[in-house]
Amino acid sequence: MPLQSQQTPTYSVELFPPKTPEGMEKLKHEIAELNSVSPSYVSVTYGAGGSTRDRTFETVDWLRGHHIETAPHIACVGSARTEIREILGRYREQGIRRLVALRGDLPSGMGGGTGGDFRYANELVTFIRDEFGDTFKIEVAAYPEYHPQSGSPERDLANFKRKVEAGADAAITQYFYNPDAYFAFVESCDRVGVTLPIIPGIMPITNYTQLARFSDACGAEIPRWVRRRLEAYGDDVESLRAFGHEVVLKLCRRLIDGGAPGLHFYTMNQSGPTLRLWQDLALPRPA
Repeated sequence: MPLQSQQTPTYSVELFPPKTPEGMEKLKHEIAELNSVSPSYVSVTYGAGGSTRDRTFETVDWLRGHHIETAPHIACVGSARTEIREILGRYREQGIRRLVALRGDLPSGMGGGTGGDFRYANELVTFIRDEFGDTFKIEVAAYPEYHPQSGSPERDLANFKRKVEAGADAAITQYFYNPDAYFAFVESCDRVGVTLPIIPGIMPITNYTQLARFSDACGAEIPRWVRRRLEAYGDDVESLRAFGHEVVLKLCRRLIDGGAPGLHFYTMNQSGPTLRLWQDLALPRPA
């Protein structure tokens, strides 16, 4: 990966906005724990069709109020240009300089139409660049095992290239457990002239039922031998988490040793599993 690793590595974490005041108080504690290792930034998700917009704003406001580098997700499908412009202006005024730009999904029950001014993430990236220039560093999504709606790896790669050419600075991948899939994807990108940093997304393994549901929905493969071991643990949560930690730890080491330009941890609002990986990997702590 000759150009992928030519940058200061970024080690970041992702949170989702809680639904209740009690959840927000719990999240504040988890953020304080995660912030103890000084992640490069904290990203905050944005629900389908902007369904968590207000809670996303609340979470971002709290993070910025505590001087934590924040990268809000912004999803475009189902949204009007005026709405996206308003959100971006709000973030600019807060001093936010990094975004995760996504197509996003429509809320269930809204059918196949987008109902907005955007269809694809590359259109959102183009809009951000046209309206706000270089105000924001833009991260986009990448799929080493290809997006289940793309139909083929070739079509998915072409879609990804369009986002990059629209003005993306870096990419964060869907989570995966097969490092060869990541390295093969990076090589494919390099062959078509896409050389921006592609940061692996890392999902700690703590709950097999939940992980299997997520993976079936998003197309992320759990290797058969890992599935079988996780299934065998049944209700033995402690053993399952110990095994899951070792699987993900080895994955992260392989990725770092292979030149990955950082790691992005999907924390699921739980600091413990990510912090354990961070410490066992002896990851650097940015100033």
